Amino acid sequence: MRSAIITGTGIYEIAGYSFRPESIATPYGPAQVFLSEDPQLDLVFLARHGLQHTTPPHKINYRANIKALQMLGVKQVLATYAVGSINPEIPPFSLALITDFLDFTSGRPLSFFDGGDSGLAHTSMDQPLCPSLGAKVLELAPEFNLTLRKESVYVASNGPRFETPAEIRAYGRLGGDVVGMTCVPEVVLAKELGIHFAAVAFSINWATGIEETMTIVEGDRGDLNNRLTDLFIKTLTSDIQFTCRCKSAAMIFHPPVERGETATKGG
Repeated sequence: MRSAIITGTGIYEIAGYSFRPESIATPYGPAQVFLSEDPQLDLVFLARHGLQHTTPPHKINYRANIKALQMLGVKQVLATYAVGSINPEIPPFSLALITDFLDFTSGRPLSFFDGGDSGLAHTSMDQPLCPSLGAKVLELAPEFNLTLRKESVYVASNGPRFETPAEIRAYGRLGGDVVGMTCVPEVVLAKELGIHFAAVAFSINWATGIEETMTIVEGDRGDLNNRLTDLFIKTLTSDIQFTCRCKSAAMIFHPPVERGETATKGG
């Protein structure tokens, strides 16, 4: 099964593996991806901010990225998100499986189904992220000396500014555990296309207002990054019994007009 790993702040490579760059032409614009050169590893790597971290969260072409993965035949995705911690049980330099989200983004295309030729669908979010894929991540984590909180609610803010203390207090009262800027609409778009999508939050700071000054925690994250991506590869190459409802989440009322989409190299 072709798989993908999407990474964000602080993870711009998968150590120990060789990838070749490809620009995929999609109906929403080009998407830059990296294809594994290992014939035994059918993997696509996507760095959502770019390898030089030049694309801010509100400017990422989420639809092009997720559509490119579908066009390449990707069926399952694991993603990392650098976050600020709201919940004291998820301190900086700790990990948590994301199991739900609160969406406070604005001004972003949130769907492939925009009506007209794009079709119309409403997507079920009773399983916001893939429970089958997430369960396998939790099962295998100890093999890589990793401990993950078994569930967390991700608060998606718009960025690129950080949140205010009042916003963080409100998010905490609503049940948010961590806050970031990119999980939405990635997870929603993947759900619309029937892609199994699970994600891990990597805390790099306490959210604004929890300490007197909001500061990104300094330290060498390289080893932790490598163990996390190794965990992802082991998970994606494991035999997973999918009992989730990811493939049937999109309730399509009017299908989109076929555009003859194939994965092609862009300019």
